[in-house]
Amino acid sequence: MKINNKEILIDGLDKIILRALMNDARKSINEIAKTAGISGAAVHQRLKKLEQAHLISGSQIILNPKVLGFKTMAFIGIYLDKAIRNTEAVKQLEKIPEVIECHYTTGNWSVLIKILCKDNEHLMGLLNHKIQSIEGVSRTETFISLNQQIKRQIQI
Repeated sequence: MKINNKEILIDGLDKIILRALMNDARKSINEIAKTAGISGAAVHQRLKKLEQAHLISGSQIILNPKVLGFKTMAFIGIYLDKAIRNTEAVKQLEKIPEVIECHYTTGNWSVLIKILCKDNEHLMGLLNHKIQSIEGVSRTETFISLNQQIKRQIQI
């Protein structure tokens, strides 16, 4: 790994290690070491360096929301009456557990959020009672996802 103008250049061994963990974050360092043809200590050192360089930002368990009853995914474009209201609006959106992503965007909307709901009634309740009641929200535009067809990380 080399750092060049705040960009990280990773080598072939880094790619082997990262791909193994991206496929299965629970894979042991020893298994990865065997695949990469290096020692477990070397894998561990490379992982530490990649973490310190902020290329790896963590590991997580990914839950299947449908198993928990969250069957409706929607994207909501939020129009704010004034751009200065963004910070406070985002603070209010953070209080809504169903909001799983929030993006400050260019274009027509001030903010784009991704939410998970149990069903369309749940979505309507969130829109009417929580999201549209946030001070500064002038209107919303909602898109319901019928099926997520691609989900992946950046290729290395």
